[in-house]
Parts: sequence; structure tokens; C-alpha cells
Amino acid sequence: MSKSSDLSALREAFATFLSHEGAPCQEADRLVQLLSPYCVDRLDFREVCENLYDAVHIADGEGRILFVNDAYTRTTGIRAEELLGRRVADIEAEGTYYKGSVTAEVIRRRARVDSVATILRLNKEVLVTGIPVLDEAGNVKLVVTNTRDFPELKKLERQLLALMEESKKANEELTYLRSQQAGNKQLLYRSAAMGAVMSTIASISRTDVTVLITGESGTGKELVASEIYQSSNRSGKPFIKVNCAAIPAELLESELFGYEDGAFTGARKNGKPGLFELANTGTILLDEIGDLSLPLQAKLLRVLQQKEFMRIGGTTPVQLDIRILASTNKDLREEVRQGRFRKDLYYRLNVVPVALKPLRDRREDIPVLVEHFFQIFNKKHGKEVSLTPGGMDLMLDYSWPGNIREMENLIERMVVTCSNGSINRGQVFSALDLGKAALSPPSQSGSGLKQRVAAYEREIILQALERKGSIRKAAEALGIDHSTLVKKCKRYALDINPPGGSILHQPGE
Repeated sequence: MSKSSDLSALREAFATFLSHEGAPCQEADRLVQLLSPYCVDRLDFREVCENLYDAVHIADGEGRILFVNDAYTRTTGIRAEELLGRRVADIEAEGTYYKGSVTAEVIRRRARVDSVATILRLNKEVLVTGIPVLDEAGNVKLVVTNTRDFPELKKLERQLLALMEESKKANEELTYLRSQQAGNKQLLYRSAAMGAVMSTIASISRTDVTVLITGESGTGKELVASEIYQSSNRSGKPFIKVNCAAIPAELLESELFGYEDGAFTGARKNGKPGLFELANTGTILLDEIGDLSLPLQAKLLRVLQQKEFMRIGGTTPVQLDIRILASTNKDLREEVRQGRFRKDLYYRLNVVPVALKPLRDRREDIPVLVEHFFQIFNKKHGKEVSLTPGGMDLMLDYSWPGNIREMENLIERMVVTCSNGSINRGQVFSALDLGKAALSPPSQSGSGLKQRVAAYEREIILQALERKGSIRKAAEALGIDHSTLVKKCKRYALDINPPGGSILHQPGE
């Protein structure tokens, strides 16, 4: 089709559209002439304009109205046939339709004009924006005017405010969840071993170096990871913790890397992002990394080397900007020797090793941790329970095979079940209930039968002394002579003549 035939068809369409009551056909000619340089072949001008949400009318460079869409009538109550072919200034002068039009001002300024106009027929205010269309000489060819209803704008404003409020709440919830994920527990310590760990954390936390945290279960590996995250440049960004041992091996790959639509039977429509994607720009902790299967170890190695991966069933790599922390209670060197862990992955993870000693090897930390947990659980359960010096001494003697996690659970149980406001050595001994081999009294060494019997006897004497308050009463309760009990106290280095004259169990108890 030729350009002339296109314009002819366009003229006929406009003539039909514009030939309302009193709308001269020559105005269609004018509109075709003015708009033809801007028309695209086969563009349906009427369909486009009638589907605009905003009210629109178009005037020529002399202010004569050429076009009015249906939205204009809906917004103002003024029909197209009342305006077409007439000059805006003449319409406004009648004082019947509206006041505050911008067409004349746009022609004068040859620039955009915003104003508030009043629709007299409806007695309501509208927001009007006029934009000029200039020719090559800079003269105004057309004035395109948008009219927006204030009630509609107010409605949109209310919706926007509601969305902003929801967004604010969502951000607050996200911040809270991130703080919960990062953990609100404190790293409390007094030992030189933990001091060295904290020094290492301070030196590497603001880098993106990969960290491998090792130690027995319950030593605080997750707390160390949270400390690294909180001190890093990525603090406030996503922090995702993944327990590789808690998720079945057949599901772990899809959880870590996500999947595309139709990747496998039961896959969610539109796919699902993995935990690596959710942690993007932030930090991910791969806890119990030693339990990762060999195939997944290979995929993780690619993430570490190239900072990218592919979803299950995907064809396009997903780029990552992420910091990786890993933790395990296994000896990964031994796992490598046994062929259960990839050597190349081990070296990629072990850039900065952080080894946590068990609690039995850093007993200086026990008193500060005990005090901390008593404060927490007293507040949590509305109690005022305290630990006697004898109870603290037993805490120091105990080997804590479950480390800090075991201590935390034990103290909460004792606080909840305590009825007299004080927990003594006997109550701690009963609460532990893990066998006498778990005790290492200062006057005994080794783990033979004699040492275990001696530890048990010492513990019984201490409980009797604490319960009865004197050597004589304790001897009566135990069914032995006073002199025998005195000898046993001396053998076990128990102080029977403490300052102040009262019977205590041991120096400092």
C-alpha cells in the first residue's frame, strides 16, 4: 500500500471518528495533515487513544480542539461534540464548561505547563498537563493535554501510601528475620583460645575470604559465623544458614541451586530459586559441610571457583556475588584421606581456618557463660535463681561433652525446676546425670576404677556437707565417725575450717 493510500484511509477513519454533531470534515483533513509525519503505517490512532486511561484532548497551534477521547468525557462530563472544532479560549470564555485551561499558555511558552483546572459542570478540580508538539521552525503544531481526576489521584495516592506502609512493614520484618538468622546470642569468653579466635575474626570479617569453622558440636561455630557476618561489609544483606546434614541428600541439590519449570516431577510451576540465589549479595553458611555428597561437592566447587551455577534443568548460568562460610565437626583432612571429601574443595574452603576448642579445654570461659545463661533464663522465666559456689565448682569440674549447647540446656532446666531460689552442688550433680567419669576432681587424675570411686565418694561427702552445714552432722548423715570424715575431707582437699567459721565444701565454694 502506498503512502498516499495510507493517508487516504487514515483521513476516512478520522473523518468517521470526528464527524459528530457539528464537527466539520475539514478538521479531519487538518488532523491528518498535522499528524501524518508522526504516524506509523497501519497505526490505529483511534484505538490507541480510546484505550488511554487518562483524559486526552488535542488542539492545533491556534488552540482549536481537534480530538477528544472517551476518558475525557468520563472525567469531565463534557462530550466530544461540545468541543470539537472550537477554540479553547472561546469555550472557556462562555463560563459553562471549565476554567483554568493550559492550552493558550502552552502555545505562548512553547513548553510544558501544569495547572489545576475546574470543571464547572461537576464543580470539581482536575490536574491538567499540556505538552507542545513543535515543527522544525520551533512553532507549536499541536497541544496535547492530559486531564487527571483529583479523586483518582487521591485514590492512587492512598494506594501508594498503603503500599509504602506494607513495604515498610515488610522491610522491618525482613530486618527482624535477618537478625534472628544472624542470631542475637553473644560471644562471651575469657580464655586466650577464644581471644585468638576473635582476633582472627576481626582481621578477616571485612574481606570476602572463605572461612572454614571447625570444632565439636556445641562449641559455638554458628555464633562465630554470625559474628563474622555482623562485622562484615555484607551485614544487613541476606544471611542464609543451611544445615547440610538436616536436608535429605536427594532434596539438598534443589534447595541449594533451585530448579526451572518442569525440571522434574512435582517441580513448582515457574521454577524456584535456590538458597544460593536467596543469599546473593550477602553471606551463606554451609553448616555440617562434611556431610555434603560428592556430586554436590563438585557443584559447590564451581560456585567457589567461578561464582556461578545453573539451576536444575536450567541452561543459563546464574551469576553470584556472595560470601561463603562453612562449618563442620568432622576432621576434613581425614575425610579427604578416606575419599569422602574432595581435596580441591577442602583447599578452596580452608582459606582461613577457625578452629574452636571444646569447653573442657577452655575452662576460663565456664564462669562467664554460666552467669550469662542464668541471667537469660531468669529473665525468660521470671525467676531469681542463683548458683552456689559449690555448684559452680562442679560446673568447672565437669567435662562438658556437649559443650556450650549442653550447658545452656542444663541451666535452663535447673532454673525452671528450681523451687527454693538456689541451686547447690548436689542439684547440679543430679541434673547432669551423665556418670561419674564425666567428673575430673582436682585431687584425682586418670579414669581407673579407684579414681572413679574416689570421685563418687568425694561428691557424696560434698553433698552431705552442703546439706547439713557441719562436719558432725554430715558424719551422722553418712553413718561414719566424725574423725573418719575429717580424714576424708583432708584427703580430698576439702576445706573444713574456712574463714568466717562456717563449713564450706572447698576453698572458694
